[in-house]
Amino acid sequence: MLAFVVAAVFLLLFGAGVRRDRRRFGNAVYLGLAVTFLGLGLLTGIDDAPPGVAETVMITVLLALGLGPVVLAGLLCANGVKMVRKEGRSPANLLALLAGAGMFAVMGLAVTAAVTRSPALGVLVGTALLVLAYVSFLFLCFVGYAYLYGRMRIRRDADYVVVLGSGLIGGRRVPPLLASRLDRGRQVYEMLAARGGNAPVLITSGGQGPDEEVPESHAMADYLVERGFPAGAVVREDRSRTTEENMLLSKELMERDRPGSSCVIVTNNFHAFRAALEARRAGLDGQVVGSPTAAYFWPSATIREFVAVFLQYKVVNLGICLTLILLGFLAWVVS
Repeated sequence: MLAFVVAAVFLLLFGAGVRRDRRRFGNAVYLGLAVTFLGLGLLTGIDDAPPGVAETVMITVLLALGLGPVVLAGLLCANGVKMVRKEGRSPANLLALLAGAGMFAVMGLAVTAAVTRSPALGVLVGTALLVLAYVSFLFLCFVGYAYLYGRMRIRRDADYVVVLGSGLIGGRRVPPLLASRLDRGRQVYEMLAARGGNAPVLITSGGQGPDEEVPESHAMADYLVERGFPAGAVVREDRSRTTEENMLLSKELMERDRPGSSCVIVTNNFHAFRAALEARRAGLDGQVVGSPTAAYFWPSATIREFVAVFLQYKVVNLGICLTLILLGFLAWVVS
């Protein structure tokens, strides 16, 4: 019963957090804790279930705990190989492969500790599993809430549509990933324009990288205009280099022309929740929506987004991880 009460408390905190501001990572944590305690409550009450149900549930849980990590690690490695073949060997493209290999390494270490019965190795494995459990919990919170956030209804009272840049091909051509953002941005613009009143403005946001012949925002605007989008409805923000600068410099343009205005920000779906966190930090009144992304791109991209969010709160997260490592060290000293 206590687990259900705790779950209800966290669910109330989640609801209050979403009502106050959807763009908070705390909402994801509250939801994760609510689901966790709800699951614990259901498991503790499994003895009262009809005959056969308890056994089925326990077998399912044990199989998930035993085979789930192996299957997940294998899928991550396979996806990592595919990602490298299609996108190249950049550090960001190796994330899925490295995550899968890391999981296999921890599992191999656990088997070695069990076979050798080494106390030191056992403590090392236990510590690694605690850190991994903490990071995995946050990752599941991130993925779950990002999924929900991406399906929230688009606001219809916005004055601007901001499309975030993502790099060019050959120094001046819009790649498919960025094209999907621009196509989605156009859809949102047309939806807002259909409401009547003041016509919205679309901002293409992206500066010029060292290997680019033109600023991303200019190539993005040209892409839209060449496909019939009204040139007078596009404003180019051509100084930003990061997502944070996308937000701050776009806000500057909006406040200059329409003080107190709101916006809908468009990026790819895997990037939407982190962009929403950045928009909140920048003080931008904007909802973020995502455009479709190729399925094979998701695992590495999602891991990259999570790492960025994890490091945004590095004082708390790294502090907890270091505390768990210190406890493991103390356990090794005592043993």
